[in-house]
Order: sequence, then C-alpha cells, then structure tokens
Amino acid sequence: MRRRSTRRRRPLRGARPAAALVAVAALVLTGCATGTDAVAQGGGGTFDFVSPGGKTELFFDPPSERGTIGSISGPDLMDTDRTISLDDFAGSPVVINVWGQWCAPCRAEADQLEQVYQNSKDRGVQFLGINVRDNTIDKARDFVIDRSVGYPSIWDPPMRTLAAFGSGYPTSVVPTTVVLDSEHRVAAVFLRDLLVEDLQPVVDRVADGG
Repeated sequence: MRRRSTRRRRPLRGARPAAALVAVAALVLTGCATGTDAVAQGGGGTFDFVSPGGKTELFFDPPSERGTIGSISGPDLMDTDRTISLDDFAGSPVVINVWGQWCAPCRAEADQLEQVYQNSKDRGVQFLGINVRDNTIDKARDFVIDRSVGYPSIWDPPMRTLAAFGSGYPTSVVPTTVVLDSEHRVAAVFLRDLLVEDLQPVVDRVADGG
C-alpha cells in the first residue's frame, strides 16, 4: 500500500512544537493520553495500521489499494437501548472521530467537525463518533448537547470498538479521525485534532469517489 503524508499548512489553536512530530510517543503528549494503552487485537478487516513514525496525517492511495476496517457497532451514546453500526452507513463515505469529553483537543475540534458534517451531509457523507474513556455517560451527553453535535456517537468507555482498526492502531492517541470511502476502505487517518480546512478537502475527495 502506498502512503503519502503532508504536514499541516497552519498550526492549530494552541500550536504544538515541531518536535511533537518526531515520534508516536510524542503524539500522546500533544493529544490526550487515555491512561491505559493496551492495544486492541484483531478486527476482521484488511486494513493494517502501521506506525507512521511521527507523522500525524496518513493518506492511502490509490483507492484500489486501500484496506477495509473491521466491524464497528455499539450502544448509541444518547440512547443506549439503540445500537449503532458502521453497516448502517453502507455505500456512504464515513468520517469516524474518536473522542472524549475529558480531552481538551476534542473540545477544540468539535465545532470544526460539526461544520464539515453540515457541509457534507447532503452529499451522502456520514459522521460517526466513538466516545471513549467516559465512564460517566451524562458528561459525554452534555458534551454533545452543549456543542450541538448533529451526528451520532457510539458509547465505548473500554474502547472495544477500536479493535476494528487492527492491532497496530494507537489507542493512546485521542482524538483521532479516520476517513472511509464509500466502500469503507481507509482513505485517511489523522492522529491529531482538526480544523475545517484540514478535513473538508479530504471529505470532498472521497465524496467525489477519490
């Protein structure tokens, strides 16, 4: 699988030092560490996450060489009697965001993700959050309500759903965002918080079939 990577064109609010891009260990410091760094095993897909050596953006091209992730499903954060599954979005590009209300970068990017969602939903692009390490569900729900997040999230305190991303996926880095094309193949992975200008061009590309 060929990968290309680019550095972001402008810093996020609260810019990080360039040295933070040197190693995956540094990513844990620039984002929010989850505390327990046990890596999920297996996932049933063909995507094999490989440590990016400090890169915070990974792009997987051409589409024919992209791997698929495994099955993702779990209770709806806002209604735990309801189950949400990636299969609910069959045939649609999906942006998956791993977040926690305890994570400052997650709070910083929430309105940015929501704007991309609103810009893209009429083109059939779906968004799915995975809420992790929030054992107190009311706090996570308040996060969604206070920030007017319009897309659903799976409530997954123990991070079991992340097994779908393969054994090499860095569960210690939150937030992360994974962009899937319409066949649910991995088109891009971001191991950092995002601005609209970071995510929108990637979403537009997969919406166009790229």
